Amino acid sequence: MPSDTLLKAMNSVHRTVLRLTGGRVGGRLAQMPVLELTTVGRRSGRARTVILTSPLQLDDAYVVVASRGGDNRHPAWYLNLVEQPDVEVVLPGGRPTPMRARVSVPPERNELWARIIAEHRNYAEYQSRTARPIPVVVLEPMPTHGD
Repeated sequence: MPSDTLLKAMNSVHRTVLRLTGGRVGGRLAQMPVLELTTVGRRSGRARTVILTSPLQLDDAYVVVASRGGDNRHPAWYLNLVEQPDVEVVLPGGRPTPMRARVSVPPERNELWARIIAEHRNYAEYQSRTARPIPVVVLEPMPTHGD
């Protein structure tokens, strides 16, 4: 699996490309929209931003997969949002949107997973590399006043 340093460097480069091009370059990866997810660090309490792909969208919600390429460890962003589910999502060229993250559980997780791997086989490959069930996270817009 890639080291934490390599993953952080790749995220930093991708984020820079997105900003410099207004999302015209790097806004999609493997037919999936790219998003910036900002969580609150569970130990530091500071904002932590990562670039992720969303293999599935549900109305206004984005589904992300905590695969870490099939590593046996959960990604830090996942552990952060489990601790503090209020997150921020930015789509290329867009504005930050407050969202709430929720980890899907069966039977929803099974249905989402089947849809994800039907279109994006790489996630099935990641699951084959690890014994941990790879979490599927739904990022939903925060309710506005009056909802």
